[in-house]
Amino acid sequence: MLVRPPTDVSAPLVHVGRQGIYDQTGDVVAYELSFRDAADAPRASSRGPYATSRVIISAFTDFGLEQLVGSKACFINVTREFLVGELPIPFDSGHAALEIVPTLEIDDEVVKGATALVERGFTIALSAFVWGSGHERLLDIASYAMVDMRGADPRLVDETLQRCRDFPHLRMIAERLETEEQLQVAFLLGFDLFRGNILGRPHVLSTSGLSPARVSRLQLLAALSAEEVNYDEVVDRVALDPTLAYRLLRATNSAASGLTVRVSSVHEAAVFLGLDKVRQWVTLMLLTDLSDATEDQLASTMTRARLCQTTAEFQHLPGSVAFTVGLLSGIAELVGRPVEALAEELPLADEVRSALTDGAGDLGEILTAVRHYEEGAVGELAALTGPVAPTEAYLSAITWSTKMLDDVGIEGARRPMPGSGSS
Repeated sequence: MLVRPPTDVSAPLVHVGRQGIYDQTGDVVAYELSFRDAADAPRASSRGPYATSRVIISAFTDFGLEQLVGSKACFINVTREFLVGELPIPFDSGHAALEIVPTLEIDDEVVKGATALVERGFTIALSAFVWGSGHERLLDIASYAMVDMRGADPRLVDETLQRCRDFPHLRMIAERLETEEQLQVAFLLGFDLFRGNILGRPHVLSTSGLSPARVSRLQLLAALSAEEVNYDEVVDRVALDPTLAYRLLRATNSAASGLTVRVSSVHEAAVFLGLDKVRQWVTLMLLTDLSDATEDQLASTMTRARLCQTTAEFQHLPGSVAFTVGLLSGIAELVGRPVEALAEELPLADEVRSALTDGAGDLGEILTAVRHYEEGAVGELAALTGPVAPTEAYLSAITWSTKMLDDVGIEGARRPMPGSGSS
């Protein structure tokens, strides 16, 4: 029988804090999202570029923005790097308010960058706004100004509100409301929106995340940054990175991508997103890598995907679609999620979805045969590979995955080997 590497290796958990923002009627109209180190972390972690990138990655891929906030708006802290263009914002405007933290120095470069983002359709919010801090330079382009109510003098708060009323487009948010008294004062002063523990403490949501080998992403980023990008090479490298492949597929189905398409392969996902979006995701994922998928896991997943591809080609079926089916089934095991859950989150064509969830259709038959072969049952795969013996097809898939993973710098992986009873 076949010896397959264990698939119960724990995938790292990612955590996002979510706190409601309420209107004057008490309805939640938006959420503020923040990165947490752990599910029981009492407060948000560092507000540096790493934390911002982690929130973006988690919100738009690990969870899915729709799952986190539904149809409501969300607020995400951004640092200087994102405002001036040193780090990309890889989602379309209109899906998140970019919240500028009070410690950020507002210089000409920040004003220029924020103005450019607003011209692209992004929304700017000023967190813990204080008149005289220098952040008033952004009031002409900001949509929200947030005032910290903890221990604040109501007279000074009212003075700030009156000055901000000279900017009629600006909505005022009372934040960090801890007591009923603070909430009452904020309401009487005429704030538009409200956020604080008195209304509801942040709720930390957790899910499994997975980061594959960083070196492959570095090489992919290099390929994306070449003067003349080889599109086929880019797609091939994306397909070799199971987590990136999954996240790109997920991104095509996110409202953040501005697309509502259903795709059958990594190639189609890359075409729909475009090289710029692929480059942005790779950049952010490099920044947010915490750990790598093991060599065993990558080898096993890539071998399954390749064997599905070659078996499909024997049957005169599209190999790239079958590769994606095998890839996603392996990813489900890597991240410890039911394949049905992954299929639900991705913009998959019906034939791909039914193959993964029900084993239906030609692709489902191929995936089932490959998985049974991995478990030591030979007959089903033998019926599909025609004149090529299953062992030959399997060893060819191992050779291919070994070469491909070595080419992207992942060497020495232990490969799943067929047992003596296979034929």
